[in-house]
Amino acid sequence: MVHVTATLAKPALRIGPYKVDPPVVLAPMAGITNLAFRKLCREYGAGLYVCEMITARAVVERNAKTLHMMAFDQAEYPRSMQLYGVDPATMAEAVKIIVGEGWADHIDTNWGCPVAKVTRKGGGAALPFKRKLFGQILAAAVAAAEPSGVPVTAKFRIGIDDEHHTYLDAGRIAEEEGAAAVALHARTAAQRYSGTASWTHIARLKETVRSIPVLGNGDIFSAADALAMLRQTGCDGVVVGRGCLGRPWLFGELEAAFAGRSAPEPPNLGGVAHVLRRHAELLVQQDGELKAMRDLRKHMSWYFMGFPVGAQPRRRLGMVGSLSELDDLLAELDHTAPFPADAQGRRGRQGSPGKVTLPHGWLNDPDDELTPEAEDMHSGG
Repeated sequence: MVHVTATLAKPALRIGPYKVDPPVVLAPMAGITNLAFRKLCREYGAGLYVCEMITARAVVERNAKTLHMMAFDQAEYPRSMQLYGVDPATMAEAVKIIVGEGWADHIDTNWGCPVAKVTRKGGGAALPFKRKLFGQILAAAVAAAEPSGVPVTAKFRIGIDDEHHTYLDAGRIAEEEGAAAVALHARTAAQRYSGTASWTHIARLKETVRSIPVLGNGDIFSAADALAMLRQTGCDGVVVGRGCLGRPWLFGELEAAFAGRSAPEPPNLGGVAHVLRRHAELLVQQDGELKAMRDLRKHMSWYFMGFPVGAQPRRRLGMVGSLSELDDLLAELDHTAPFPADAQGRRGRQGSPGKVTLPHGWLNDPDDELTPEAEDMHSGG
């Protein structure tokens, strides 16, 4: 990792008109950063909390599922939405609808998604390779949002793979086209979520992009990781993804760290059970009990990571079907069990690196302006 001279006494992070203090952003995660999870995280600390990825096409066609996903809590401000698109016209129309309807206060654009159903259509992490098209789409989004004062930002990866890095061009283009900030997930699309994030590239992007904030993303699993990223890269803020899975109180630890306070003690098993129950309540309020319980199941292994919860209770929790059943199962746990040291580390999907699925001939010409096939309606990734 590169070491640069950096101080934590940096000017407050601003994204457009919004002060982000502490300089912490919740990364949009498919199936995770819905209204309930964002509200739960916000109860522990300030910052900026981004909803799941929304496709521009689904906004334009007013897809019912997408409109439900775009819901925000009444107290949530600024309302931050991530938008994905592959052509300037659709992106501009989607942004006009969003700002015209007053649906969001900040729009982040997605150029980092590595999943095949997105990249095979030239979207996500594939698109910044087409430099002119990338600039046209981002310029269209910025122009559509400008009359309302809604800032547009861009989040991308190092590139497609180690032979096709795109992040420095993407940063320069985003800066030129009026983006309010950029964020770099310091992995290639081929890495997916495997291996180690290369913070060296965050430092290089910060050296390249001077007039707007640069945020770093990748391998922030503790408050100490966030402070280390700022020291080593000089970035202006951090984006937290998998590190908060099953651990929304991480945002309280981050807020304390950036304020120079001691971190609050992590919860014992009883405290974790209380947080999990609160998560369940919020999901029920959002989607009703049946859907909420199905959604909650995937969070169980993250919440109980490292705790002495037996195989049988884990299986039952992973099949929970109602709030009353959840209450019974949580009551059976040893609430005095302390937070385990090995639960502080990596969590969430890791996966294996692999070849990125791209449209035929995609890598032939980076200056090709041909718009890819229209994106699918799959908001959320």
